[in-house]
Amino acid sequence: MASSESAVLQFFPSSTSLSAKVHPLVIFNICDCYVRRPDQAERVIGTLLGSISPDGTVDIRNSFAVPHNESSDQVALDIDYHHNMLLSHQKVNPKEVIVGWYSTGFGVTGGSALIHEFYSREVQNPIHLTVDTTFMNEEATIKAFVSVSLSLGERQLAAQFQEIPLDLRMIEAERVGFDILKSTMVEKLPGDLEGMEASMERLYVLINDVYKYVDNVVEGQVVPDNDIGRLTADTVASLPKISPPAFDRLMNDSLQDQLLLLYLSSITRTHLSLAEKLNTAAQIP
Repeated sequence: MASSESAVLQFFPSSTSLSAKVHPLVIFNICDCYVRRPDQAERVIGTLLGSISPDGTVDIRNSFAVPHNESSDQVALDIDYHHNMLLSHQKVNPKEVIVGWYSTGFGVTGGSALIHEFYSREVQNPIHLTVDTTFMNEEATIKAFVSVSLSLGERQLAAQFQEIPLDLRMIEAERVGFDILKSTMVEKLPGDLEGMEASMERLYVLINDVYKYVDNVVEGQVVPDNDIGRLTADTVASLPKISPPAFDRLMNDSLQDQLLLLYLSSITRTHLSLAEKLNTAAQIP
């Protein structure tokens, strides 16, 4: 009996332990480029810069937009502009290299495979970052993808985008700005005191959540989690042991110092505005 050979479809992922970490500056740059895009452009495309750690984590720290023309069946990138901007960035930050590319919009589109193929020639295993700039329901949908090859025997048939873990970490000051960015309409930017108030309200909500979780664990309503308990214990242990009156005095002193800085900055702005008007009046014949 003659033996028959069967061809098997196989997926070849580029990396099994790849993850990404994006800095908020990259998101701000992408949103700014989207606002400044040409009228006929539906989305913005650009290059991601950063570094890759030995454990496979891609640290995305910077970005720049790349002009492009896009139709239903083809995408044209300004490759010369891309290379010139890369050289300019590396003169300032020589340690930053290409780690992938980004596009605005929700998810992967039809032309993404063509763009990803170009960046695959620039760097091995590039990251594709998508940012939904519509901020529907004040939620920022930010995802990261890598390309996975679909092969039939030794013949490569297609490429599929597979989502990878993405970590968006930011300090409290960046968190306040990011929350303002997610709002579609803002009457005014929050000041220092308003930002502090918003941070304290968010901290109060988190403390209440932890308090309820601990009570539910003690009463047996929730199964205890050792990791959460360890993190809670470490957080409580890191707090300074001071009395409530001393804590109130420390907060009041800090608040008074901040009010004094705001008062001095307001006086400085008024002084500069008055000096500018006097200088303009003196130049009028």
